[in-house]
Amino acid sequence: MEYRRLGKAGLKVSALSLGSWVTFGKQVALRDAKILLRTAYDGGINFFDNAEGYEAGESEKIMGDAIAALGLARDTFSVSSKVFWGGEQPTQLGLNAKHVREACDAALKRLRVDYLDLFFCHRPDIDTPIEETVRAMHNLIQQGKVIYWGTSEWSAQQITEAHAVAQREHLTPPSMEQPEYNLLHRHRVEAEYLPLYQNYGMGTTIWSPLASGLLTGKYNDGVPGDSRLALPGYEWLRKTWDSDAGQQKIAKIRKLTELASQLGISVTHLSLAWCLKNPNVSSVILGASKLTQLEDNLRALDALPQLTTEVMDAIEDIVDNRPPAPQRWGQ
Repeated sequence: MEYRRLGKAGLKVSALSLGSWVTFGKQVALRDAKILLRTAYDGGINFFDNAEGYEAGESEKIMGDAIAALGLARDTFSVSSKVFWGGEQPTQLGLNAKHVREACDAALKRLRVDYLDLFFCHRPDIDTPIEETVRAMHNLIQQGKVIYWGTSEWSAQQITEAHAVAQREHLTPPSMEQPEYNLLHRHRVEAEYLPLYQNYGMGTTIWSPLASGLLTGKYNDGVPGDSRLALPGYEWLRKTWDSDAGQQKIAKIRKLTELASQLGISVTHLSLAWCLKNPNVSSVILGASKLTQLEDNLRALDALPQLTTEVMDAIEDIVDNRPPAPQRWGQ
């Protein structure tokens, strides 16, 4: 396993991490969760990602019970939660100071830990001033309940505003972002956030590196009955890939699959290794409902040497979606 700093922070997280979205509490119960966590931990993964919104907190409860059952030493791993979707009541939503505090306390109980290593604002909240959210996160850090706080799918402008508020009010700024990033979704990580890496040393823990499974090649010839796109409640996701734009992406994935085959690796490994090639990626969050999936994904690091400059260029020719270089003012 390779370990990377969380941006400019001193914390080192495994280049591959394990998340629980769609899996824990949906496809994975406690017994299998223990097996997945044990395998991830033994494979060098030291960061486990979660959120209050994943299966209404059940995902965190299963993860917490599994970690406790395995007896993992608290000083050998980092665990995260995210705040935004805590329930249907007005006080259970968003990033207001009340919900931020209560969501943190609830996550601590479900995960069965005394503190969160990483706590993310799961989405921006247009109904709450950013200053209120920054202060609420700072207070949690002062209380010892959180070590690092960050954002997920915030715009560069919103993150910049959070840093400005923190500097002006002498509060703790966000350390990391959790954006979607994969071969089919690149602009925010590679272009919009560039000033944030340079100005603030922001780290990233990226989600959906396999584009909800598309980049495994499993949908090249249709939708398997046991796949994520076939799950009840995820019809919206299937419609996205059944569209004309989705089918154009499938056509690119077929070409990526051919390229990976020529290299003697899977398109899954190619796609994960491609994400890891980005120096601004701190950790690539894996999702797995089966042990075989996790064991296979853990071998993606072995594919990194295969991604030479020539191979990276070949990938660019296929996906043809490199974000334009950001322009400086006056140019």
